[in-house]
Amino acid sequence: MNHIRTQILPSKQRFAKVRAPHELNLKAIAIYVATGFFLDSDTFYQDEVCLLPAHDHTIDNEGYLVESKPWFEWHYSPRQLSFKEALDEYQTLLTSIIKEQTGTSKVILPLSGGLDSRSQALIFKHLNSDVQSYSYSFKGGFPEHKISKKVADVCGFKFQDFEIPKGYLWDCIEDLAKINGCYSEFSHPRQMAVLEELKQMEGQFSLGHWGDVLFDRGVPEGTKQSDIIPLLYKKMVKKDGLELAKQLWNHWSIEGEFEYYLTQRLETLLSKIKIDNVSAKVRAFKTSQWAHRWTSTNLAIFENAHPINLPYYDNRMCEFICTVPEDYLADRKLQLAHLKTDNALASITWHDQKPFNIKNYNYNKVPYNLPYRIIDKLKRELKGAFGNPHIQRNFELQFLGETNDKNLKEYLFNSPYFEFIPKSIITSFYDKFKNEDYVKYSHSVSMLLTLSLWHKLNYKP
Repeated sequence: MNHIRTQILPSKQRFAKVRAPHELNLKAIAIYVATGFFLDSDTFYQDEVCLLPAHDHTIDNEGYLVESKPWFEWHYSPRQLSFKEALDEYQTLLTSIIKEQTGTSKVILPLSGGLDSRSQALIFKHLNSDVQSYSYSFKGGFPEHKISKKVADVCGFKFQDFEIPKGYLWDCIEDLAKINGCYSEFSHPRQMAVLEELKQMEGQFSLGHWGDVLFDRGVPEGTKQSDIIPLLYKKMVKKDGLELAKQLWNHWSIEGEFEYYLTQRLETLLSKIKIDNVSAKVRAFKTSQWAHRWTSTNLAIFENAHPINLPYYDNRMCEFICTVPEDYLADRKLQLAHLKTDNALASITWHDQKPFNIKNYNYNKVPYNLPYRIIDKLKRELKGAFGNPHIQRNFELQFLGETNDKNLKEYLFNSPYFEFIPKSIITSFYDKFKNEDYVKYSHSVSMLLTLSLWHKLNYKP
């Protein structure tokens, strides 16, 4: 027998066999198409499961799951402490975790224009760590790397910037499919474009994933219990993904209605979280579901280059979150207060609130932000008029244009694939992407591409 204890927030998905028919789990695949990730322990097959987080699993010598018992359950047990006390605990805990994770090794730190990596940077600055930082921007997009370089300069880190090029995906798509097992669509992990360059760096990654969820509201202020399922549904389900999932559901002749099935699944999973506070309950749901089944999936790309450390994934961080009053977590209060202790870092633009920074972002509202918004819009329109449209999303670099389109069609319109997804459905969504609204139908086309690679590389009848 093998015994596996999974983290509260596992950095990788682990799988085991169960005694069930070796058949496609079509209901699970429909949800995957609609949302971009699998729920709970679902996989592509009925006789394979993903090991749940925060459980002790027993697996026999043949690889079959014998038993799973939870060792941790999400809770909301706020302590009586002041904001200053909570801030001191947060800073001490984050420092301790980062120091313990990195030890004496060199650090590779991806920097963005946000708060999570900047919070890590502040810790490494005080630890005088040997840090190689880097950032990337889309070709033709907002130069986020300029913000990151300012953070690196303030902290005294080495820095390298990368530009994500047009069409990089087609040179590495099958490698990516093998790395993430096709458990995530391919248009999100832009780090794949610079994987070989990352391999040339020295050290271990320190990644800031999921800090933005742990240290913010779980739901908008005023949300009621009765609002949770509609809110989750809206957050999780892509409109074109829903459209595609329903067509596949009907094509596969699955009994019942897809939307009803998905709603029932959400209600069942949510009911397992015994928390009354709505914000804390939804944060726990997000963390146990799509952090594990979506965010963690592409961590394997980083791990393909170097060992990874995830301070916000640490069990102690999750346990700390359960005991902090929601008001202290809301609106990134703890992270902002921490970063304001360093005036130079706090004065650098906050990407989500550009052109404002951590000290003055409260002015990001009319009329104070009107000049920036007007000038920024004019710049983008001017670029578009000269044939250089502003790039906001990775798929725009990978799917648009003649060469990209040729590569995309080679995977979508592959006759063996039609045994799984009918050509008529593929054609319908491809045509909508090309001729109706490429933004609206980008998710469904990306999911069809992902399933095509999965069918080519992993399908085992």
